[in-house]
Amino acid sequence: MEWRDTGILLGTRKHGESSLILEVFTPERGRHFGVLKGGTSRKMTPHLQPGAQLDLTWKARLEEHMGAFSAEPERSRAHLAMANRVTLAGMNAVLALLSFGLPEREGHLPLYRRTEALLDLMAQPDLWPLAYLRWELALLEELGFGLDLTRCAATGAREGLIYVSPKSGRAVSEGGAGDWANRMLPLPEVMLGRGAASDAEIVLALGTTGHFLEHHLAASLGDAPLPAARAALIGLLARQTKRH
Repeated sequence: MEWRDTGILLGTRKHGESSLILEVFTPERGRHFGVLKGGTSRKMTPHLQPGAQLDLTWKARLEEHMGAFSAEPERSRAHLAMANRVTLAGMNAVLALLSFGLPEREGHLPLYRRTEALLDLMAQPDLWPLAYLRWELALLEELGFGLDLTRCAATGAREGLIYVSPKSGRAVSEGGAGDWANRMLPLPEVMLGRGAASDAEIVLALGTTGHFLEHHLAASLGDAPLPAARAALIGLLARQTKRH
C-alpha cells in the first residue's frame, strides 16, 4: 500500500531512539498516523513543528498497518504563530481539537480546506478570532453536530433570534423561548454573520459552540474532556477583552 498527499502536522511522539510517530491531517485521508524514521535528526526537527505543512508519502504492507512516512517540508507556520499570543494559542486549539475529534483515516476535505485557510490567516491576527469562531462552527457541522441558526425552532420566525437550544442546536427567538429562556444558550449576532464581531461577542459565541463540543461531540467520544488548549485560547481572548 502506498499513497502521497499533503498534510498538516498535528503532533509527534517519540518512537524508538531516532524515529517519530507523526499525526497529520490530510485532505483525502483525514487524520492519519505513521512512523517517520530519523524524525529526531537535526535536519528534520526544525521542519516538524505543529502546524507545519508537509509533503507526505505513506507506505505499509497492509492498509490497516500504521505504516511509515517519508516527509518533505512544504512550509512552516511556526513563525506566524509565534508572532502573536492569540494566534499561537489559537493554532494550538485547532490542532488539539482536530486530534481530539476527528476519526482516523476518514476524509474531511471541506474541513481540511477551512483549516488550511485559517492557519494561513495567522499573519492577520486582528481577523483571526472571528475566523476561528467560524472554524469551530464548521468543525461541528463536519462532524455531525452542526447548528441550525436560520429560523426559530418554536415559531419558524427568521427575525429576533437570540438563543440556541442546548439540545437541538437550533435557533430560538425571545417569544419562542417563553418560560425556557433561562435554559437557552446565547446567540450573539456574530454567529449570524451580523454586527461588529467584537472580541466580547466572539468569547460569548465560543461559550455556545463550546457547549456543543463538550456535550455533543465529546459525549459521543465517551465524555473525554475537551483539550485544555481550547480553554487557554478562550481565557486569553477574555482577558484581552477586559483590557480593551
